Amino acid sequence: MEKSNYTQRVDECLERVATWLESFDPDEVDYSTTDGVVSLQFPDGVRYVLNRQSAASQVWFAAGARAWHYNWDDTKGCWVDDRDAHELYGNIARVVSDKLRRKVSAP
Repeated sequence: MEKSNYTQRVDECLERVATWLESFDPDEVDYSTTDGVVSLQFPDGVRYVLNRQSAASQVWFAAGARAWHYNWDDTKGCWVDDRDAHELYGNIARVVSDKLRRKVSAP
C-alpha cells in the first residue's frame, strides 16, 4: 500500500475509534489520543492500545495479554487480522464488551 493511502486509512481508523469512545461514560472506560495511538483506560487500571505501525503498514491492537495485527483489505474495505482475517472494529467491540461485561456495538 502506498504510504499516503496507508496514512489516510489509519488516521480514519484511529479517529473512528476515538469518536466511538466519546459515547462511553468515563467512569466505565476513558481514552486518550496521541499521534498514532488511541489508549483505552478502565477504572481497574487495565489499558488497551490501538496504534499505527507505519513500518509494517498495519494497525496493532493490544488488549490485556492479547495483541493483533491488522492489514488493510481493499476487497473487503476494512482492516483484517493477519492471522485469521477477522475484522478490527468487531474485535474491538468484542473485547470491550468482555471487559465491561455488557454488549457494545462496534465503532
